[in-house]
Order: sequence, then structure tokens, then C-alpha cells
Amino acid sequence: MVKVREIVVHPPLLNTSCAWASDLRQLTDLYDCPHTGGVTTRTATMSGFEEDSSHTVAFLAESLSSINSYGYSPHPLSAYIGWVRALLERDPHSSKPFIISITDSRPQGLRELITAIQSLRTEQPSWRSRIAVEFNASCPNIQGHPPPSYSFPTLVPFLDAMAEHFWTDRTLTLGIKLPPYVIATQFRDFANGIKQYSKQSINPFAFLVCTNTLGNCLVFSTQTTNNEAGVSPFAVPPVVGGLAGEAIHSLSLGNVYSFSQLLATSDDSGLQKIVIVGAGGVTSPEAVARMHRAGAKIVGCATLLGRFGVAAFAHLSQATQQVSIEAKESGSEARNCDSERTTIQQ
Repeated sequence: MVKVREIVVHPPLLNTSCAWASDLRQLTDLYDCPHTGGVTTRTATMSGFEEDSSHTVAFLAESLSSINSYGYSPHPLSAYIGWVRALLERDPHSSKPFIISITDSRPQGLRELITAIQSLRTEQPSWRSRIAVEFNASCPNIQGHPPPSYSFPTLVPFLDAMAEHFWTDRTLTLGIKLPPYVIATQFRDFANGIKQYSKQSINPFAFLVCTNTLGNCLVFSTQTTNNEAGVSPFAVPPVVGGLAGEAIHSLSLGNVYSFSQLLATSDDSGLQKIVIVGAGGVTSPEAVARMHRAGAKIVGCATLLGRFGVAAFAHLSQATQQVSIEAKESGSEARNCDSERTTIQQ
């Protein structure tokens, strides 16, 4: 069990924001799976992202890796608010939280998105501890809009918007989805930057998701599981896309470790309390264990979910059961995932 400000993730395993958490059916499957301690929605904008056939995914043939050219969800934030409300009302005695992932190219747009989520959180007193917000600051596939998290000064106006909401309501659980950083100054700049938002040993940002996909990667169609000779030489229509899965696991581990060390050794107790969600190449129980060893308190996955559905979490839970103190799941609770456990090979 991991407490992240107001929400509790129990067990410490969830999906990251991805295409396989797009609609009500997918969110319901993730919510009903006893091996997820929380559910993250696909990243939403206010009006929905204009998705077409160029936005797709391909899985690599020789490893549990993927490359995608997806943008954000085609469904507007209002759809996710409605779906989350329906699931919370359906199961009022549960404590499983939703992390609503959002983004906007304008700080004012981000303010408006959080305002809409705040309206949902206030509908029921218990929902304050069941709804968190993730700002996806790291999607590499949006043409003309580079991820703001690669340049801290560019990120500042968005962090200002988030912090304003937090200081108005300190029960708000806020997180940031970050890209894979590759040099030490990027980690230090980010950690030093968010330190400036701390007041009275409290930092507005409760969690960091490390990492999103690695942008500008090229995979040929002959390297994928769905190779169709003569259709296209490239795995995704834009040629380059975001790489995920086992191919970036070591890089993601390095990000988790670097941030966990910086935060733990900070002289700011607000930073010390920030929880890291480790993601990137989490395709086996061993990978879950490595994320925990690197410093992640919670572990997330997407590529494995895309390949195998919610059965992925029954597979990964073999590791979380070793690091969690929670009781064993009852047979009735586990039926959604355990029946599919054998579909995933070690």
C-alpha cells in the first residue's frame, strides 16, 4: 500500500496513461482487475484530440517493446469525467483511485482542465481521496508542440497553474508525467525547479511518472509482429514515433534511480515526500522488482497491457505480492485476471 497525498494505491501497481485506457470499457476492465491499485486514464484535452489512421502502434517481434505515433485521447475531458463518475458511483465503498491524465498547450487551458476535475472531486466528500490529476508534459508525438518538460523554463507556467490549484485545495493530488531524460543536468534542473514551489515542508507535486516514451525512434515494419510486406517499410506512418517497453527499460530505470536519489537527499522535506511511479519496460515480475530497487514506490505499465490486456497485471503481481503487505486476493476478486494469467509467457 502506498499513500500519495490523499490517494492510496493498493497494490502499488497500475496502468500508465496510454491508448489502452481510452474508453469506458477499457477503464472498467482496469478498475475491476484486483491486481491494479489504481487506474490512469488516457491523456485528455478539453475538446479531444483529432485522431486519424496515422496514429497507431506496432509491437516489436523480438522483444516486448512497442513504437507508437499516438497523440492524446480523441475523447474530451468531459467524457472521462462522466466515466469516472459512473464507476465511482457504481462502487462507493471501494478506495481504488483514478488518476485523470490531462494536457494542454496553454497554461490557462491546463487551469481550466483542473477546474473541471475539481468540480467532480467535490461532488462527493470521499472522491477527494479517489481522484488525482496527472499533467502529461512529455508526449513526443505532437507535431509543432514539443514536450514542455524538456525545458524547465517552458514548463514553469504550467507548474504555476497546477500550484495555484493546489494552494487553494491542499487535498488535490497532482503529478507530472516526465520524458526519459538522458543527462544529469536535466534531473537537477527539474528537481531544483520544483523545489521553488515548496512551502512549509509541502510541495504541490505529489508524484512523478518516470518515464513516458522515447521520441524520434524508427522501427521498420519487418521488425514488428504485424509485418505486412509491401504496405510500408516503416512500423508507424509518420516514420518516427515513441519507443516503449523493454527497449527503454534501462533508460527508465536510470530516470527512476536518478530522481529517487535527488529527492531523497534533498534538504527540502517537501521533495522527499514525492512518490515516483516507475514505468518503461515493465513487462515481467523481475522488471517490477527492478523498478522498486531503483526507487519507485509504485510501478506502471502500458506496452504489456496493450499486448495482453488486463491479464498483464496478474502476471506482474507476482512481484508486487512480494513487496506489498496487503492480504491475499480472494478467489472471487481475482477471477477477472487470474483466468487469463496463463496467456502471458515468462
